Amino acid sequence: MDFKKFRKIISNNKKNKDLVNRKLKEFYNEANMENEDDLLDIMQISRAVISKKGYLLAEIPFKDIEIGAVCFSGDGSKYVLLNSSLPRVNVNFSLCHEIYHILYQYHSFKESAELYMNENYYDHEEEMIANHFASCLMMPESKFIKMFNKFEQESEESKSAIQTIVKLMNYFTAPYMAVLIRCYELELLKDGGSLKKLLNTTGEQISAEFDMLWLNTELLKGSKNDDFEKLLALVNKKGEYLVSRELMRKTELERIKNNMRKLYQEIRG
Repeated sequence: MDFKKFRKIISNNKKNKDLVNRKLKEFYNEANMENEDDLLDIMQISRAVISKKGYLLAEIPFKDIEIGAVCFSGDGSKYVLLNSSLPRVNVNFSLCHEIYHILYQYHSFKESAELYMNENYYDHEEEMIANHFASCLMMPESKFIKMFNKFEQESEESKSAIQTIVKLMNYFTAPYMAVLIRCYELELLKDGGSLKKLLNTTGEQISAEFDMLWLNTELLKGSKNDDFEKLLALVNKKGEYLVSRELMRKTELERIKNNMRKLYQEIRG
């Protein structure tokens, strides 16, 4: 990401801070949570929340690693499909980004399938807000500041900002760029010279820091989880119930399952 775009994101996030905080409170209410401290497993909590909106959540290893998630609505069913070929930190961010669109997007989805591109910080206002929401949901402000100060103190000897950032990545299971943006938007890091260097940090450097600091390197890998068969079985179970109540024809259920298989093959390759 270039320096100018990074600064634009920081400015936009500060401008929309109150809006995003209101949406966070709404999410905690939807999830029956008192505050962010209750959010230990975003996947588990989110599955229950978006199911109220009729969405099923599943992980599938996509052939295209540029895509973070697909939000699909068709055949009377709605799915959020997360790309498990990506590192776990990116999967988490993609999920939180999609939560914003499902729960709070002002305009409804225009197409039957909407794509979220992995680590793509769009200039579109609503996409930027969705990214900001994702960052705040994954990295609550008060806890983030507390852990930043702790990890910065631990890294004092090396005077390495990247060590603080990767420790925050590990603790909050969040992507590198999302953590870096959070550090600057909360004014925990301010030096512009250091920023230019941090913006050019490579995946290999991040992985090396994780290994050196004995952090969870599995967060930087794709799990390759494939929930398709479970998703298909769930849709079949619901469909069979509707068929038994004569609310759906058997041929319609078979058509839906065939369409699901076709979408799966297109995604997985």
